[in-house]
Amino acid sequence: MTTPATWQKSSFSGGGEGNDCVELATAEGGIRLRESDAPATMLATTPAPLTHLLHTLKSRQHQAAPCGRR
Repeated sequence: MTTPATWQKSSFSGGGEGNDCVELATAEGGIRLRESDAPATMLATTPAPLTHLLHTLKSRQHQAAPCGRR
């Protein structure tokens, strides 16, 4: 897998250095995701499944319990 040249930090990140965040980049016709504190581990996907995941997460956001509670 080719390493993408430019990673974009999530808009939900704090913006400062040292903040853990999700980053994404395009590469080889797909999308790569990684967590900033583990940059060597990447998840590869394409736009359609990622869009579906994001829409699902956003639609369920108002239903979610606080972290650690169900």
